[in-house]
Amino acid sequence: MKRVLVIEDDKDIVELVRYNLEKDGYQVTASADGSTGLAQIRKAAPDLLILDLMLPKLSGLEICKEIRKDVTLNRLPILILTAKGEEADRVVGLELGADDYVTKPFSPRELAARVKALLRRAEPGAPSEKPLEIGALKIDPAAYRVTRAGKPVQMSTLEFRLLYFLAARPNRVFTRDQLLDAVWGTERFVTPRSVDVYVRRLREKIETDPQHPGFMKTIRGAGYLFETGRAS
Repeated sequence: MKRVLVIEDDKDIVELVRYNLEKDGYQVTASADGSTGLAQIRKAAPDLLILDLMLPKLSGLEICKEIRKDVTLNRLPILILTAKGEEADRVVGLELGADDYVTKPFSPRELAARVKALLRRAEPGAPSEKPLEIGALKIDPAAYRVTRAGKPVQMSTLEFRLLYFLAARPNRVFTRDQLLDAVWGTERFVTPRSVDVYVRRLREKIETDPQHPGFMKTIRGAGYLFETGRAS
């Protein structure tokens, strides 16, 4: 049984989420403040986190940041809850490592679909996916592990999937929609512009100079490619 932790201070939302996810067979626990929620995660990490951004004691954005820098937690799928007018916070949440977002008010069916999709994407790569070695980068799909010049690079599951997809198909241009279909799948909810956020995050992690990337190239008006013509 997959375990879902909800960090949300609105009791009505917690009960709505709990009722609908438990009906689908998930085990749901909850915390009403950020500090307690983060402590719960560190004590026993769930399979997925549903996280409100506006929380007492510790904000959802701070929790995202703490999770993604923790080597034992950085693959935890995070679904953030935001109010309708918090577009800037949604972008920041994605930049800090959230995998998807739901805007309040939301339909229970939509939330359940996103939870299911995120958990499916968190599954290990197919056995046919081979390790890659490109310049200083080593990418191992079986372990979801990336090293650069021998040093581990911490990544969320979706960051890894996007990197592997591009690196396994070098020097080919893919549009944002093609990347969303390939990495996020047909049951995707994020927008094409979310790909830009993920590419920016990857550049910060794998490039020597993220402002002048050697691997993750933007092809203006077309999309992105992973270039192997020179090492970064």
